[in-house]
Amino acid sequence: MSRFQEIFLDIESDILNQTYKAGELLPSENKLSKKYNVSRETIRKALTLLLESGYIQKKQGKGSIVLDIKRFDFPISGLTSYKELEEAQHINSETVLIKNQIETLPEQIATFLNISPSTEVHAVIRGRKVDGETVILDKDYLLTSVIKELPDKEAKKSLYNYIEKELGLTIGYARKEFIVEPATKEDRELMTLHGDTHVVVTRSEVHLEDTTLFQYTESRHRLDKFRFVEFARRRPPMDYHK
Repeated sequence: MSRFQEIFLDIESDILNQTYKAGELLPSENKLSKKYNVSRETIRKALTLLLESGYIQKKQGKGSIVLDIKRFDFPISGLTSYKELEEAQHINSETVLIKNQIETLPEQIATFLNISPSTEVHAVIRGRKVDGETVILDKDYLLTSVIKELPDKEAKKSLYNYIEKELGLTIGYARKEFIVEPATKEDRELMTLHGDTHVVVTRSEVHLEDTTLFQYTESRHRLDKFRFVEFARRRPPMDYHK
């Protein structure tokens, strides 16, 4: 590993553990070169990596300003529970179970899934608190024909862990929709929006490995805290002249 990459990782660690806090300036290139006993050119390369990774912003006449990196990456194509993301990305959060009861499927969701609105489901609403603020509202509807029982303890902890480990079912795939929508009355009541007028919404219909539909999930995210990411690789263009 190159020396500038080692320095990048060291400063990255200091930003993540908030030795350098959002809005603060990093030490000058001269101070960093003395600290790491390297040339200023090596420091510039490390700072370029930090810039490209979204950790800092260069400001003329000031230096390198640390950016707010309290955004959590939610994969577009993956099928991952919030609990798994929380552990993988070291998100310090609290889950509040707002509702867990049996009811019939709301008509608009039944239309989305193309099933009868009389379908019985476990309706689960959970708030995800980060730094004391509710920044995600998760709404899940699980078909009682597949998930017979759903204790509050399991609903609060991890639905997918309960479904796979306790019930022995294999979750297969999901069809997802991503959209930005105006915040609803429910969003404003249950989330900490600071006056935001819109939220990012993901809707998924989730199937078991044998293709059985068992869940509709809707996650409503505050705009400033989360980003959705995907790794994309360009494929060689097709030769249409063959």
